[in-house]
Amino acid sequence: MGIPSDDLVVIQHAKNANEPTIVTVNCPDKAGLGCDLCRIILEFGLRITRADISTDGRWCFIVFWVIPHPASLKIDWENLKTRLLSPCPSCLFSYNFNQRNPSPPPIYLLKVWIIDQKGLLHDINEILCNLQLTIQRVKVMPTPDGRALDLFFITDEMELFHTKERRDDVCQCLSEALGERCISSELQLAGPEYGHLQGFSSLPPAYSEELFGPELVDKVSLHPLSQDMTTLKTPTVTVDNSLSSVHTLLQIQCVDQKSLCYDLMRISKDSDIKVAYGRFNSSAKGFQNIDLFVQQKEDGQKIIDPERLKTLCTCLKEEMLHPLRVIIVNRGPDIELLVANPVELSGKGRPRVFYDVTLALKALGVFIFSAEVVRHSTQERQWEVYRFLLDESRDFPLNSSKARSQIVDKVRRTLMGW
Repeated sequence: MGIPSDDLVVIQHAKNANEPTIVTVNCPDKAGLGCDLCRIILEFGLRITRADISTDGRWCFIVFWVIPHPASLKIDWENLKTRLLSPCPSCLFSYNFNQRNPSPPPIYLLKVWIIDQKGLLHDINEILCNLQLTIQRVKVMPTPDGRALDLFFITDEMELFHTKERRDDVCQCLSEALGERCISSELQLAGPEYGHLQGFSSLPPAYSEELFGPELVDKVSLHPLSQDMTTLKTPTVTVDNSLSSVHTLLQIQCVDQKSLCYDLMRISKDSDIKVAYGRFNSSAKGFQNIDLFVQQKEDGQKIIDPERLKTLCTCLKEEMLHPLRVIIVNRGPDIELLVANPVELSGKGRPRVFYDVTLALKALGVFIFSAEVVRHSTQERQWEVYRFLLDESRDFPLNSSKARSQIVDKVRRTLMGW
């Protein structure tokens, strides 16, 4: 008999607002499970402040200490529990985990006609996030009469879009929340138009290198980190192969940020590295001290190859220093904000990037003229690129280098959860 689902995921709620909620996952192991769980936690707007990971290759035991970010965020804990169960292998199959990968959920097209206003794009995004909808692509098309047609290509994490009730509920929630700002909304299965948004127009070489180039640890950026961020964000990775006969110990110290646990587990998953034991601890000074005992997935042995170790350490440092790439560039007569992040080998993008960027721009009072999310491929990997055409304003004259640096710094800080 299998273990009841109530025992696979246990949520111990915080006693007061200043304490974290403890989420425990105890289930059969599978490759990339830690990454998948971290992704779901991030999708709910939670920040992982501490984590303990332990697996023997057959069974996995993970404890997350999480807090809402921001603190005022309301969390649907029952829905979170249901979602966390979804990547857990079924206990009914004992230790035979060669289950067929589920097919990806269908893509739906949400068309929203709105009276265009500053910050409205973020408001719509917030509604969709609260409804457990994931934005795969977006296209914002303003009209000369002050309106805009927003096209959101979305998937339903609750997998209920096949029901008319769920589709109608999404449109009703938008109408009620936006009021007179929403002219109309329509939700239907996406057609060929989704494929037309797969491309990415070419960028000048300097901008492409800035967004997608490797070895960013020491390079000069078009928009360098502010002094306090540079001081804090100096990651160190120490390798020790002497403590265990079958594990390599990675000792990492870096500045704390809300997606750190996800980033490290994503790198491990995509590098075919298995985390047998891991501990993430936040310090009072805003740093994370991390111990990871890792193995090669293919043979369950420690990592001895010097080149593989060097590549892994370089990747870890770059991802901790630049988990996302943010620049502002001139695109002809327009000013464009570009935000890029690596895509998992599974094809999944990073959670809540569009939400955080639009939140930062709304806080600054910067108007988004148009926006889209596309994919771009390099020799090394695939990237998700968020493109925002920004409108000039008195508060932020976009031709000013000071204003541009303010925007980039605010976006970076919001994405990092600072």
